[in-house]
Amino acid sequence: MKIKEIGFVGIPVTDIARARKFYEEALGLRESATYIDGKWVEYNIGNGTLAITNVSPDWRPSEQGAAAALEVEDFDAAIKELKGRQIRFAVEPFETPGCFNAVVHDPDGNKLMIHKIKPERENQ
Repeated sequence: MKIKEIGFVGIPVTDIARARKFYEEALGLRESATYIDGKWVEYNIGNGTLAITNVSPDWRPSEQGAAAALEVEDFDAAIKELKGRQIRFAVEPFETPGCFNAVVHDPDGNKLMIHKIKPERENQ
């Protein structure tokens, strides 16, 4: 098997309207498609897609589940904006040898990484 690319990252939520407010207003994402009577909302980000959904009661939010890492243009500005909106941080901003990271919670407790690769590592 050869994996070509990530098709999408799906994030289960309990309340689509509340989740949309977070993803669209706090994170600034723009809806690219909506399916299944509004229970599946997609946001194109670069070459990938992030989807929020409440299509099944068996697919539930969890702060221990997978986390999408969202690459930002300006890490410091993104952190300042999120803190200004009083978004809950699971992990405060930190630096690794290759990038800057922080982890925030969406309204259902799902974790999202705010990420900025260091310029010297971008083309490696």
